[in-house]
Amino acid sequence: MRLVIARCSVDYTGRLTAHLPLATRLLVHKGDGSLLVHSDGGSYKPLNWMSPPCRLDVEEPDAESAAAGVLEYWRVTHAKTGDALLVRIYEVLHDSSHELGIDPGLQKDGVEADLQRLLAEQVDVIGDGLTLVRREFPTAIGPVDLLLRDPAGGTIAVEVKRRGDIDGVEQLTRYLELLGRDPHLAPVTGVFAAQEIKPQARVLAADRGIRCVTLDYEGMKGIDSGAPRLF
Repeated sequence: MRLVIARCSVDYTGRLTAHLPLATRLLVHKGDGSLLVHSDGGSYKPLNWMSPPCRLDVEEPDAESAAAGVLEYWRVTHAKTGDALLVRIYEVLHDSSHELGIDPGLQKDGVEADLQRLLAEQVDVIGDGLTLVRREFPTAIGPVDLLLRDPAGGTIAVEVKRRGDIDGVEQLTRYLELLGRDPHLAPVTGVFAAQEIKPQARVLAADRGIRCVTLDYEGMKGIDSGAPRLF
């Protein structure tokens, strides 16, 4: 990755046109070929950019631009669309290159897989006396997140989401219709469990006879011992 702080102007041409007048900015040229133009405030997003596949060519300015103080042109051209980003460099304040290596990617805490695992360990969050039959219980239309048994022998299908919306309720409804046809599982009731459940989803769930449970992820992480733990 190359980081350049420079006084520059930027022009984007192609499917749209945009102009950034002369100012001091950070230019980020990444290993994938992309170029990002950042300011020192306003947002984490770049002011302008060119995404890969693209190539950067450094060109000498014409006589008129050189007389106006331009040191060099950075021309970034998109390989598929032909869109171009032209950066006119007037002064370079910093120029450094760094080898970052392969990034392992973002590891999110509190994703649906984490919630599902915690809930499988703590089914009492759903109700007293419940036991876990299986996580990812297979069906012909996809796996049910959790399948539980209640003390009376009834089956409970649980759909787990971080943010529960109407689509999640519809998904659970399809599982319930399918599972209810199996005499070894019937009767089957549904629980829609999420950290946040939208009002429209609650209304639909109630109409379908599905119970909603709001999950306290932070509380669930420490519910066993009463002290926080890491996973």
